[in-house]
Amino acid sequence: MSAPLPSSPLPARLAASVWRATDLASSSGPVLRSGWERLDAELPGGGWPCGSLNEIVLPQLASLEWRLLGPALRGALRGGAKLVLAGPPALPHLPGLQCQGIDPAQLVWVRSRDAGESLWAARQVLRAGGAAALLVWLPACRADALRRLHADTQGARALVFALRPQQARAEASPAPLRVQARPGSPWELRVQVFKRRGPAHDAELSLPALPGGLGQALPEAARPPAGDGAPAGADHAVGRIAGLRLA
Repeated sequence: MSAPLPSSPLPARLAASVWRATDLASSSGPVLRSGWERLDAELPGGGWPCGSLNEIVLPQLASLEWRLLGPALRGALRGGAKLVLAGPPALPHLPGLQCQGIDPAQLVWVRSRDAGESLWAARQVLRAGGAAALLVWLPACRADALRRLHADTQGARALVFALRPQQARAEASPAPLRVQARPGSPWELRVQVFKRRGPAHDAELSLPALPGGLGQALPEAARPPAGDGAPAGADHAVGRIAGLRLA
């Protein structure tokens, strides 16, 4: 019969290094604020972690990506760093990205025929360290391929997002952080963090996502209410992707 574990508390140095699953974990690397205080409060480390695979599940690809990720990407690209788009399902809409604060000169668009090519390109970018942020669209993806992408993020410092369709939520994923986003009422995002290092997050967050400059053009009754969930920086703009399919 094994002896009972000691009941005395751990030494302070050891206790500080132990993560308990009931606590929201901190990040071992740099993080970038998402642009919403309510969302940051639910993300380990208080923002999107760099050097780690972040998975975003969407009801339709090329629909909400820029509304959710635009504020963080704008922060990642300060100083002229590059943003790589691997396999976007529609043409990048450059005027919309400019409104988001992203200079088209910082954009690298990788056209691919399928998820395999998108993953290959994404892994080469990570290994070369050639971008501050990487978005890769994966309408279909094998688990082993996603694990290889996850492994390549570990040695990088980039902000990395895998964008996947709604049905991928039911699939296993190596990504430490998985978030679902869907449209709510006009100018609103509904966001749930359904996988993270920490306690389960069952609720949905309501995040106002009004394009910068549009608030002045809307009637007061049509404007979203201001609150704690408002994006950091009220003048942020929402980019979009035009509905033009790649050949």
